Amino acid sequence: MNLPRLLLAAPHSGAGKTTAALALLLAFRELGLRVQPFKVGPDYIDPTHLERAAGRRPYNLDGFFLDERGLLALFRHGARGADLALVEGVMGLFDGKDPLGRVGSTAQVAALLKAPVVLVVDAGGMAGSIAPLVLGFARHHPEVRVVGAIANRVGSERHAGILKEALEAHGLPLLGWLPKDPALELPERHLGLVLAGEAEPDWQALRRLPRLDLEGLLRVAQGAPPLPEAPPFLPEKVPPRLRVSYAWDRAFRFHYPEALELLEALGAELLPFSPLEDEALPQAEALLLGGGYPELFAKRLSENRAMRAAIRAFPGPIVAECGGYMYLAEGLWVGERFFPMVGLAPGRAHMADRPVLGYREVEALRDSPVARKGERLRGHEFHYARLPSSPSPAWRRVGGEEVEGWTDGRVLASFVHLYLPAHLEAARRLLAQGGARHFQK
Repeated sequence: MNLPRLLLAAPHSGAGKTTAALALLLAFRELGLRVQPFKVGPDYIDPTHLERAAGRRPYNLDGFFLDERGLLALFRHGARGADLALVEGVMGLFDGKDPLGRVGSTAQVAALLKAPVVLVVDAGGMAGSIAPLVLGFARHHPEVRVVGAIANRVGSERHAGILKEALEAHGLPLLGWLPKDPALELPERHLGLVLAGEAEPDWQALRRLPRLDLEGLLRVAQGAPPLPEAPPFLPEKVPPRLRVSYAWDRAFRFHYPEALELLEALGAELLPFSPLEDEALPQAEALLLGGGYPELFAKRLSENRAMRAAIRAFPGPIVAECGGYMYLAEGLWVGERFFPMVGLAPGRAHMADRPVLGYREVEALRDSPVARKGERLRGHEFHYARLPSSPSPAWRRVGGEEVEGWTDGRVLASFVHLYLPAHLEAARRLLAQGGARHFQK
């Protein structure tokens, strides 16, 4: 596979990777290129903005969830029909599950994809110091090739000239710069950026940016070496044999696209519904309640009694993750107000001041719609909500004694966002419980 590709990284979170990615996606599209966006890490939010800019569905590349063959297979799967791949990193370039950034980091993905890395630097308040900063990242790891920088929050043309001269003195190009402009900032809230569609960057301001060296960036991208062949990411698709309904609205948006595609390949017809707006579920044999922001829509979710009753009466397997767990619980405290929810899972959720976040490998404590007792799956957590320990916990964290979630065998409710593409048998088991027993072979 010989696809031109670039990876945008940064020394730390908040440097402006997403803003730079959006500007590049728009600029490359203006040149008539089909650009496939990817996002490193277990991120549901940034990809919504990347999709708006690219006009193509982004995919997550995560070295904790997938091994080398799996990551290459997903990259190949996502890049079909593209002229160029643009990968947005996560956190700082070498930040990951371990202190050296060997697993779950942008650097791991950059090395695997042999992708040229452009470092996005917050240059506000910085001049010549940009050179040793970028130079240190360029020399840190022999398999991570930092080829230049894009400076963000630059004060003026003169400021950009100083940064350019400082870098070129060490053989590193300044491949573009973004001005310090509030119109380019993306609004944030407690789980990260606001979802695309709720608040937007100034797309016209991003399109007007003449300060990106597109010729230089394309030249670097085209110099990426060929990648080895990879197996198909998804199993051979079979005709639809059962229906899976999944929550999809402003309150519930967190589903990996590759996970939904996996279910489709295994024979599921996917039917979206809105817990906010709809009064009835689609006719389906399994139900998915992904993560999102039930705390922002607690009043409307609670007032939709018809939907709450429909979910309580649903007879098939249910998998509820994070925000879905909160919705499936007895109720949700938001400040001093209590809002009744579905009431299938025990406990009342409340919001805390500090997040729970990190990668998770969990062992099933009992059978559930996706795992048999003793099986291990991988996922991640990122939430501010808390629920009391349940009488029938679903998981024990591998390497510790913490237990989490709730299951009765038919319903699984948990704060852990599972990554189903890494666990084919878990996806098959979910569909089998929904009525397609022939999927378990």
